[in-house]
Amino acid sequence: MIGRLNHVAIAVPDLDAACSLYREVLGATLSEPAALPEHGVTTVFVNLPNTKIELLHPLGDDSPIAAFLKRYPEGGMHHICYEVDDIVAARDRLVAAGARILSDGEPRIGAHGKPVLFLHPKDFAGTLIELEQA
Repeated sequence: MIGRLNHVAIAVPDLDAACSLYREVLGATLSEPAALPEHGVTTVFVNLPNTKIELLHPLGDDSPIAAFLKRYPEGGMHHICYEVDDIVAARDRLVAAGARILSDGEPRIGAHGKPVLFLHPKDFAGTLIELEQA
């Protein structure tokens, strides 16, 4: 069901510092910051030959990333994202298998302009998983 790894997301307390680290120290190419108010984050993608790293910074105090950074002030890995061919079929299959879909269970448009869903980390070995329709 799952396809290729789309990205690994890292919550960062200082987006400018994280961008500088990836650009200046690691020599990576980065996207421009994009505010996603519907998700409560600002994102920057680090482009790699085989995948991407998503840097996540809270957009407001009620952001889920703000809550994450309260628990982990230095930041850290937030989620991994896998591609699926059909997000609704994937959701239905996961629900039938007993997996929990976060939020209302309906796909929302993610940072790449494609439908996404998040799966409960307690159902997947403590890892928050995002599914994105390829």
